[in-house]
Amino acid sequence: MNHSPAASERSLLQEFAAAFPQSSADVQIFRAPGRVNLIGEHTDYNDGFVMPAAISFDVRVACARNKSGQLVMRSLQQSQTETFSVDDQSPTPKHDWTDYTRGVLLQLARTSHRIPGADVLIDGQVPMGAGLSSSAALEVASALALLHTTERTSDPTEVAKLCQRAENEFVGARCGIMDQFASANGRSGHALLLDCRSLEFSYVPLPPNIAVVICNTMVKHSIAGGEYSKRRAECEECVRYFARIRPGISSLRDVTEDVFREHAGGLADVLLRRCRHVIRENARVLGAAGAFARDDIKSVGQLMYASHASLRDDYEVSCPELDIMVDLARSIPGTYGSRMTGGGFGGCTVSLVAKGSVDEFRTQVRDGYERATHVCPEIYLPDIADGAGPAS
Repeated sequence: MNHSPAASERSLLQEFAAAFPQSSADVQIFRAPGRVNLIGEHTDYNDGFVMPAAISFDVRVACARNKSGQLVMRSLQQSQTETFSVDDQSPTPKHDWTDYTRGVLLQLARTSHRIPGADVLIDGQVPMGAGLSSSAALEVASALALLHTTERTSDPTEVAKLCQRAENEFVGARCGIMDQFASANGRSGHALLLDCRSLEFSYVPLPPNIAVVICNTMVKHSIAGGEYSKRRAECEECVRYFARIRPGISSLRDVTEDVFREHAGGLADVLLRRCRHVIRENARVLGAAGAFARDDIKSVGQLMYASHASLRDDYEVSCPELDIMVDLARSIPGTYGSRMTGGGFGGCTVSLVAKGSVDEFRTQVRDGYERATHVCPEIYLPDIADGAGPAS
């Protein structure tokens, strides 16, 4: 994450030539960014609204076509070379880093994009297990690289949908569309207001005097774990309850605040709280979009704090370290808002901070968090980046 893009590309090409000398003349590099979600957590798989932004930490995939009928994979972050048949229509997941690219390969084959064989070298610069979508970035970069070997292209939104299917069906994580969509469709200096039902979206300009600061608790998380799937199942149970009352309801997106208030008494307490989070988080996303449009960053910040409280108390996906980080941020002058970001159970917070206050923010958060937890956090100040494409 400390290398310039040009230096990273030169280094990656040199590594590729050493690993795959027979195909290095035809190598191309594709990049896909991670993302940070400003507001709208656990709403994407409920057909709701989210506001992510692509960040300048990315995954780069160097790829060249081969004629072996094999997908040959290496990663700069891993020590081994892995080889798989491109014609295997019933592959078995290995439950490791290769599954993301292999899942994409399988989805491409199912959509009539036959890959003749490819040599692939991966350089991942998105912190893993931090809730910044390292897996989605790998999937999207892999999709663009493998598509290039077929001499075909695809619309960014179609790439995002294909990569989501890869993670749902092969990796086994029941994620929504947000992560892949933000990686594919990001725009420098902008967040995306995304409707996860229609996939309609608009770009939200971010104020130039505000920094997006990401604080890593160093507590690892994985959305392939059981708690994430449990939350999704709880939401589905809520939908079944409300659909019996109002037949037109097909997701929690359809449950209005009035309907919720009228009928929430029939839900078990835990389901009531899950449902309340999703309904009100959707409202917070739309409220934040309106506040950004008015340049009312103070209101955006208050919505972020409310989002974190809901994720902590109603959705129960925070953890003590995330709560400490948000409380620290809130106490520092120049901080407009802060909340956990990503699936939860660890990972990162995102804060909106006046640019003139960033140095003091970093010092106070680092020192305060280390005093409270005896762990030194990582603090990132990424650029808000363009979406995936060929490396420049």
